[in-house]
Amino acid sequence: SVGSLISMVAVFMFILIIWEAFAAERPILFSEGLSSSLEWLHFTPPADHSYDETPMVSNY
Repeated sequence: SVGSLISMVAVFMFILIIWEAFAAERPILFSEGLSSSLEWLHFTPPADHSYDETPMVSNY
């Protein structure tokens, strides 16, 4: 049927996209060491004193 044909084409395209992503070996644009956002430095769930004190922001 038409629905199964569309699904099969979509799965085939998905497999091609994944294969191309692994085969291209592009460099990583965003690394864990480059995060400058303060929200990534907090633990989950945040500690009790997280929002009672102003966080110290420093330039690396």
